[in-house]
This record gives sequence, C-alpha cells and structure tokens, in this order.
Amino acid sequence: MSVFRLYFILFLLSNGVTAYAFQSSKSKPAPKTKTSAVSNASKGKKEVDPPEYLLVTAGKGDNVPGLLERYGLSEVDCNVTHFFKINNLKQDYRLKTGAMYKLPIEIRQYNGKSIRTTLNIEDWKTAVRIETFNKQAKEKGLRDDNFLTSKQLWVPHHELHCTEEAKEKIEAAAAPVLTGGEPIAAKTSRTFPIFGKKYENTPLLSQRLKGRVYYVVSGHGGPDTGAQGTRSNHTLCEDEYAYDVALRLLRLLVSHGATAYMIVRDDKDGIRDEDYLACDKDEKVWGNKIIPRDQKLRLQQRCDVINALTTKHAKAGALEQTFIEIHVDSRSRNMKTDVFFYHASDSETGKKLALRFHQTFLQKYMKTRSQRSYSGTVSARDLYMLRNTSLPRSVYVELGNIRNDYDQQRLVIRSNRQALANWMYEALTAK
Repeated sequence: MSVFRLYFILFLLSNGVTAYAFQSSKSKPAPKTKTSAVSNASKGKKEVDPPEYLLVTAGKGDNVPGLLERYGLSEVDCNVTHFFKINNLKQDYRLKTGAMYKLPIEIRQYNGKSIRTTLNIEDWKTAVRIETFNKQAKEKGLRDDNFLTSKQLWVPHHELHCTEEAKEKIEAAAAPVLTGGEPIAAKTSRTFPIFGKKYENTPLLSQRLKGRVYYVVSGHGGPDTGAQGTRSNHTLCEDEYAYDVALRLLRLLVSHGATAYMIVRDDKDGIRDEDYLACDKDEKVWGNKIIPRDQKLRLQQRCDVINALTTKHAKAGALEQTFIEIHVDSRSRNMKTDVFFYHASDSETGKKLALRFHQTFLQKYMKTRSQRSYSGTVSARDLYMLRNTSLPRSVYVELGNIRNDYDQQRLVIRSNRQALANWMYEALTAK
C-alpha cells in the first residue's frame, strides 16, 4: 500500500468543492493554466498547446487525498504526482482554504461525434471509462452540465498519460470483490498454509486478476498415485509432481489478486524443492472430502465441487472463470514427449486457451532450448472432467512422459517445475 493510500484512509474528509473548467460556459472566464507544454521549437516541431485543467476551490479542512478521492482520482499514484506538478506544490497534502487548484482532469472540446475521435484514441474501453467518469461527475453534483451539450469533456490524467500498470489499477478497482478461494491464516496476513512453511507468505504483487476465478486440479491423488516412473532407485509418482507444479501455478495466481482454488490438496506437502518427491495417498478434495477409490466417482466428485463454486461466483459477478487440469503422461521409456494440451471437443473457448498455452510454450522453448524443436500438440479429447464441468474455458495439460529419462528432468529439477508454472501463468494471463 502506498503512503498516499495510508494517508487517505486516515484523513478522508467531507465533500464541498466547487468546480470550474477553463473556458467553461457555466463559469466566469478563467485565466489559462500556467502549466505549459514542453516546447519542441528547438527540434523544428510545431509547439503543442498546454492542456487545460479543471479548477476547484479548496473548502475548509480539505486536503489532497480527500480532494482526489472525491473526484475518483486516488486509485492511481500518477494522478497524485501530477497534481503536485501542475500546481507547483511540494509533497504536502495540506491545502489552503479558498485557494484554487488544478485537478489532473483535462478539459477537452468535445467534437459532438465520439470520445474516441475527440481524443484521437482507438481503445473503446478507455472511451467508455471516460464517458462513465463524466456521467458520474454529474450524478455526484461535481459538475452542473452534460458534456454532450456543453461540449466540455473531462478527461482524467491517467487515462491518457499513465502506464498500463496504472490502468490495471483502475480496472481492478472496478472488478467485483469475490469471497472464497484459498484460505489464509489470518484476515490481516497474506499467509497461505497450502503452500507450506517456506512459501506460505505470498505477497500481493498486483490486482491484475481481481474478479477472476481459477480452479487448479492436479491429476489423480488419494488412493490413485497415477503413472509411475523410476530414476536413481527412486519412484516418481505422477500425482506428486503434477501437484507441485499446480501449487506453484496457484501461488502465482493468488499473488496477482485471483480467487483461486486448489481442488486436490495435501495439507502436509506444500511446495517442495527436493528432486524426489515422496509418494503418499493422503490427498483430499476441496472441502476436506475423502477421495473415492472408484475412478468415475473420484472424477465426478471434483466436477461437483467445481460446478458448485462456478455457480456461486457467476452469481457474484466473476469476470472470468477458468479450469486447469495438470497431469504427467506415461508412455514407453524411449519416447520423449514435450508438454501437450487437450481441450473439450465442443468448446471453442477451450480450444483458444489450449492454443494460447501451446504458443506460449513454443516461444519459451525457442528461447531456452533452441537446439531442439518443440513437438507439443493441441487436440480435442472427450475427457471426463472437460466434459462434465460447466466451464467452457478449460485446458488439460500433460507435462511429459514420466518414464522417459529426458522428460524426467523436466519434473525432478525444481527450477524446471517452477518454469512450467511460470509459463502456464503467462499463457493464462496473456492478452
């Protein structure tokens, strides 16, 4: 949390600011802003007119955090920085009662056609946010007129001048707050016991996935260890290696604000860094459910859990819900197999997601293993969980051949397991 946000929480104050726009038909003519655009005369370019900003008069007790919050500008730090810049102020949150200040809101002459042509921008979402900003300003009594009639369009500074990261904060702020997902040790912490002692502390790096839900399933578990291989007199169990990669993926998702579920879970394992992961049969399913021995019952149990959670989050307004299932294949010992993907045969959304996974892995392989081509595939397959979960956005991942010596390196080396999780995360969040 930034210093500004902490300050705002402590000092949020009441409303009461009068707004004026430069050259507004509703107010007396105001002198042009002292802020000037950087001259390009020395470079032989046409000089750009400086932007005109919204003027407000500070009321009694007003300060910078409260003022910017009132106008919906406090979510992005660059608005705060720009406020101090255009007002030639030091980093002091106090305001002088009765003094006029420029807000980081540009006043643009609306062309009567569209916001995009007025601002010469292509992004439709940006135009919608700007339109909503103007409508809400009128609803809150911050402006008396409608930009469609007055031709005075208010444009928040961050919409045109800040980084993509700043825009993500705005989108995250508008995303629904969902309840559920992996439990934390305490409401005030970012400690997730499922990741184990070494990795349980999982800082919130961003809110880019806020409002999105992910169901991560590692194959087999409980009474079924899945495929097995041997290496240096150690038994490699499919469910253990699929689980470790899945946990690493889950940690990346929650660190960026996602609501995420580890459907098959082992409270004792956590993320493990050793090469050889001990095989066990103590996994359970979300809700502390015992895993049945019968395969069909076992798969249906997981489908029921995911479908119930999907319905819950759909009602809460989740922006997007995704199901990822991770396995390790078993083929003849001499057969090398690159990571490959399945999707439901009747899901175009699932197919697009699987192709995105494939494209991401292809690019990564070209960078990290250019001496050998990538032979992973994407295909439709009528798999039980792809068919019986209600999520069209789903993908089934096979990490390699657990019996092949070369493929085993992809599993037993910790950094390789993390790389697999990283690449899947990139595929899931690619735009």
